[in-house]
Amino acid sequence: MSRSVPTATIETRIPARMDRLPWSRFHWRVLVGLGTVWILDGLEVTIVGSVAARLTDPDSGIALTAGDIGIAAACYVAGACLGALLFGQLTDRFGRKKLFIATLAVYVGATVATAFAFAPWYFFLARFVTGMGIGGEYAAINSAIDELIPARVRGRVDLVINGTYWAGAAIGAALAILFLDRGLFPADLGWRLAFGMGALLGLVILLVRRNVPESPRWLFIHGRQEEAERIVAGIEENVRQEAGTSLAEPDTSITVRQRRSIPFRTIARTAFKVYPKRTVLGIALFVGQAFIYNGITFNLGTLFGTYYGVASGLVPVFVICYAIGNFLGPVTLGRLFDTVGRRPMISGAYLGSALMVVPLTWFFLTGTGGPWALLAFVMLTFFLASAGASAAYLTVSEIFPMETRALAIAFFYAVGTGLGGIVGPLLFGQLIGSGERPLVAIGFGVSAAVMALGGVAELVFGVRAERASLEDIAKPLTAEEAEESGTRDEQRQPQPLRQAAGPRRFRLGPGSLPGSWGLGLEDGRELAAVEAREREIEALAGALEEHGRTSRTELARVVGARHWGPGRFATALRAAVKEGRIARVSRSTYGPP
Repeated sequence: MSRSVPTATIETRIPARMDRLPWSRFHWRVLVGLGTVWILDGLEVTIVGSVAARLTDPDSGIALTAGDIGIAAACYVAGACLGALLFGQLTDRFGRKKLFIATLAVYVGATVATAFAFAPWYFFLARFVTGMGIGGEYAAINSAIDELIPARVRGRVDLVINGTYWAGAAIGAALAILFLDRGLFPADLGWRLAFGMGALLGLVILLVRRNVPESPRWLFIHGRQEEAERIVAGIEENVRQEAGTSLAEPDTSITVRQRRSIPFRTIARTAFKVYPKRTVLGIALFVGQAFIYNGITFNLGTLFGTYYGVASGLVPVFVICYAIGNFLGPVTLGRLFDTVGRRPMISGAYLGSALMVVPLTWFFLTGTGGPWALLAFVMLTFFLASAGASAAYLTVSEIFPMETRALAIAFFYAVGTGLGGIVGPLLFGQLIGSGERPLVAIGFGVSAAVMALGGVAELVFGVRAERASLEDIAKPLTAEEAEESGTRDEQRQPQPLRQAAGPRRFRLGPGSLPGSWGLGLEDGRELAAVEAREREIEALAGALEEHGRTSRTELARVVGARHWGPGRFATALRAAVKEGRIARVSRSTYGPP
């Protein structure tokens, strides 16, 4: 960002204005323009899985081995991890829109290059760069979507969007059926056209995406308050015209100190020192879903081809069924993540899918029912696993501050996918290549165990984020700065010197109470300060007694804290907790004692 952009401490209602919007054409535009990235990813992964058997044919023009398919999958995932980290940091620094345009362009160019692959090494390289584009998309898109979608439906929308990955998978499998037909296309041409269709779809999405605005939340924090106000005002006007009614004016605001950029050390400290439990949760969820998904999905074609003799032209039919099961999971269960809650639904999805691997493994070992019976249990397993995996992206996008959101997504995607997504395809590729069913069954068991660990982590460390504003779940770092700045400004006011020695008396000077309140009762101003603090604590206690557990932001609104003066709400809040007048339930929630 240009250093000429002015920054200051500002108060804004933009988050509340975005969260109170009814669903409109604007949100559909966001859904289509940004959510379709998962269609591309599903298309890419499934095309490789569907054409894997064809790529191993001697007359394919590239002649890969079963082991090479696993290596290509690992290259794709490794590129996605690197791309997520690289583009994630750039997304937090330069904005969501610039990066979700750039990353899509990288994807399109690399996919076209894949279609012209002539040797294994070239194919691996093209897959690596394609993965970079997709990894960058995850960081840029997840952060933008959550900042543009109202809080009350954020869970179900995120799950449905992530679930469209499997719509892309079904499309990829259908394309494979068409382009692998030897009666229509030669063996060395059809699979290339399948990748070319992916690039064409990417170009269409790029045209739609240009109409999606920059995140207003990102803009106002980075010194572009007027631009953010214009964007939100335009959205509100369109919604008013569409609905034919006026919008209620929100009375919740947030004060932030604008910054041009956030140092990486601040982001690292936030993840590992401020939110260590959330960091463990994010890693556990991502490793679990990445291992089971990348391991099985990338090798699905070779699994059915090697152990059930399914012809390469029929493999895409199995992939389509598999994709349908995965798509139905988040679409049918998504609403429950906003009503029943994040913790029970995410843990249930992870642990339930791990349990379903047990009968799946039995059917595979015994061969009972043939390939269709195995496919049925694969669909049931991934019906649950898909909802859990989609919620992993939702979780890490919600539970960290706005300034670090894209890089947090990138970090957990890279670490989790690096551990699970690279090891999984390589392990399954080698196990399937062995031709031994017991060895493949071990791979299934390891996947179930890793998935179960993710479910346990959610039970222990899960965050109740349903229907909550992003700023309540994790306060922006710049809001913390503004609050601390207000307290420091009060503390910098000239203070009379404390009496150096002698018996303790109520003299002028700073006392032991939190904040800038003094105990010098001999001065009328000090007495007034103490009385003011007492009134503010009473207001806090009374509001919590009436409303029960309340978020920090809502509590400030109820008591009218924005009229108290800089830093006084935070000071009164700390004093009230210290005196036992109110109780701190969580980092951002308070309740009666």
